[in-house]
Amino acid sequence: MKIIPFEEEYRKDFIDFNTDWIVSYFGFLEEHDKETFENIDEEMDLGAMIFFAVENHTALATCMARPMEGTTWEICKLGSNKNIPHKGAGSAVFEKSMEWAFDHGAEKLFILSNSKLKPALHIYEKHGFKEIKLENYEYIRGDIAFEYKKE
Repeated sequence: MKIIPFEEEYRKDFIDFNTDWIVSYFGFLEEHDKETFENIDEEMDLGAMIFFAVENHTALATCMARPMEGTTWEICKLGSNKNIPHKGAGSAVFEKSMEWAFDHGAEKLFILSNSKLKPALHIYEKHGFKEIKLENYEYIRGDIAFEYKKE
C-alpha cells in the first residue's frame, strides 16, 4: 500500500467512498457534501489536498485536508472502499492529511463527525484529537466535533 496525493484517476473514488458511507449511515447527501464534490479543483486551488491509500492501482481509502480560516484546517471526507479489506489504510490517509495541514501552516485541526461512526472516532482519538462542543454543527448529521492543537 502506498499513500499518494490527489490524482485525477481517483477522483471518482473520493466521491464514491464518501457518498456510500454518508448515504448508508444517514440516507442522503447534504448540500455541503455536494459542494465539496463539485468543487474539488477549487478546494485544491485554495490549498486543500486529498490523499489516497492505493494498492495495485486500487484506492483503499481517502481523506481531505483543507484550510478553514487563519491557521485552522479541517480534516474531512475520510472514506474507504467497502469492497476490499484495508487494515490501516484509513489511519494512513488520515495521518498524511494531518501532516499536509501542518506543513502548510495549520496550528489547529478541526473535525466534524457523528457519534455513531465508531471506527472514525477511534482514529481521531488515537491521533490525539479532543472532543469540543459547538453551538452549530453545520451538518444535519453532525453531532460531535474534535480539535487538535499543534504543540
